[in-house]
Amino acid sequence: MSQTPTAHAATPSLDLDRIRAAFPALARVHRGHPVAYFDGPGGTQVPDVVVQAMADYLHHRNANTHWRYPTSEETDAALAAARSTVADLLHCNADEVSFGANMSTITFHLGRALARQWGPGDEIVITELDHHANQDTWRAAAADRGLTVRAVKFDQARLELDWDDFARQVTPQTKLVAIGAASNAVGTINDVARAVALARSVGALTFVDGVHFVPHASTDVQALGCDFLACSSYKFYGPHLGILYGRRALVDALDVPKLQPAPDYSPERLETGTQNHEGIVAAAAAVDFLAGIGGFTTGSAPGDRRPALERAFAALHERGDALLARLWNGLGAIDGVRLYGRLPGQPRTPTVAFTIAGRDAGDVAAQLAARGLFVSHGDFYASTVVARLKPGPGGLVRAGCACYTTEGEIDRLIEGVRTLGPA
Repeated sequence: MSQTPTAHAATPSLDLDRIRAAFPALARVHRGHPVAYFDGPGGTQVPDVVVQAMADYLHHRNANTHWRYPTSEETDAALAAARSTVADLLHCNADEVSFGANMSTITFHLGRALARQWGPGDEIVITELDHHANQDTWRAAAADRGLTVRAVKFDQARLELDWDDFARQVTPQTKLVAIGAASNAVGTINDVARAVALARSVGALTFVDGVHFVPHASTDVQALGCDFLACSSYKFYGPHLGILYGRRALVDALDVPKLQPAPDYSPERLETGTQNHEGIVAAAAAVDFLAGIGGFTTGSAPGDRRPALERAFAALHERGDALLARLWNGLGAIDGVRLYGRLPGQPRTPTVAFTIAGRDAGDVAAQLAARGLFVSHGDFYASTVVARLKPGPGGLVRAGCACYTTEGEIDRLIEGVRTLGPA
């Protein structure tokens, strides 16, 4: 998986009008202003085809699984097709994809299973740059089994991991390294391959939080070499659903907490209870929406999906870089605005965190919302990062660019922040 995806000769040009037409939410008007959604890092808007896929399943195939009647058999087929589609997104096998309520729930469940094979003296390495779903879940698993948790520091000036400290924290006692592919707070893309190599050097497993990375770049778990990777479909234009890639041999060997009659084969052995079938089908539709940006159509062969996704993400990355630079430079020229994150052109997502001197971040978000500019604020569950940065009242203001973001919306946000100014 390339840490800084680049465009290539096959990169398609984006038809922004067609993309935007797919999202009914973009027609919303708030206080006389068309709404510009900059809240994508917390959850993107959803295209019509995703909602239609969910409705079609519920209207025509709604049933439980593994029974000998048509709607149940159709549900089995729909879930199998969805696994295959999501596997193309992550570049893995369909039987290595499982689903759950959300990334946090999946990680807690996996953590309990992994920790059952470890004991006192064993260690888990996490990073301070991560969302707390990739910190506290492992702390909880460690507490249950008497494990030691070691946390890798990050450089507060450059907002990147301290790799010297990373090397110190990984020891012969390390059983798992948990790392985020990208920071949901400040957009830093981490060198996950380097972390995987460190883990492998001592025989440890790797878990990757891909929630903020997967919506912005082509993800290849085979190239990365990680053992587990989790993401959330509601961050890439799908429904609220968690997705887990798990290396098949490892999942087969896990002592998974489960009901005795439940399936004991991969990947269903990781899925507790009846799943969100309509959500799984809709998540696959979101993947196909993204593949469509790269030229995948209903008439395409399934083998064409992965190349189409790679083309789509190359185009989205190129455009995201341009939008990021426009937003970063525009906000940076405003008196009283402080930006947090790597400069444009460095490995990062098109997510900008900032503060305005003397202003509460929540008040800034509310005043921008009155102009139809929807941004998020706070610590975004990346509590350690924000605590270290000490941004002031209300935490950070965060604006993320999505596939439907326009230059005009960027300019509206810059002007909105300029009008607020420092207190």
